[in-house]
Amino acid sequence: MKQYASEVKMGDVRDHSNYINAVIDEASWNNIDSYISYAEQSPDAKIVMGGGRDKSVGYFVEPTIIETTDPHFKSMEEEIFGPVLTVFPYDDDKVDEAVKLCDTTSPYGLTGAVFGKDRLAVEKITDALRYAAGNFYINDKPTGAVVGNQPFGGARASGTNDKAGGEFNLIRWIIPRVIKETLVSPTDYRYSYMK
Repeated sequence: MKQYASEVKMGDVRDHSNYINAVIDEASWNNIDSYISYAEQSPDAKIVMGGGRDKSVGYFVEPTIIETTDPHFKSMEEEIFGPVLTVFPYDDDKVDEAVKLCDTTSPYGLTGAVFGKDRLAVEKITDALRYAAGNFYINDKPTGAVVGNQPFGGARASGTNDKAGGEFNLIRWIIPRVIKETLVSPTDYRYSYMK
């Protein structure tokens, strides 16, 4: 990850050789800055990569990785919407506990991903996390869904799980209504099975 991060360029979106651009506005930059600053000052975390930020010309935040010893660390439970990843290392024999943490630690569920070569393990983890995210990826990056090509929408506190660009989103904009009309009026209140 450090190698990839050192290779990517950050800058103006009009230069297509830049892979990383500025965050959307100063409020977003300030929010992301607060999470990185919190990690820098916490005894439960350390910045293992990146952490640089500059808003003198644009609102740029360097891709940042925070390592924590607390699975309930602030940046593990809250949506940041910035180039910040928080990791919680665990022992290989604790994978089930780690998956449970992924499923129960945060009220949010926009996207999730699992990476692995053991197909049975990947399937087990995918099943365990079936309610953890509105969009879930296997061996692929959990970003860059193209609306209209891949339905996209969150679960839990990240949305109602309706998918922008998908047919299920239509239900959000209509009120389904069922009308039953009886052409021969009933003469008895009882249902037929009651007779």
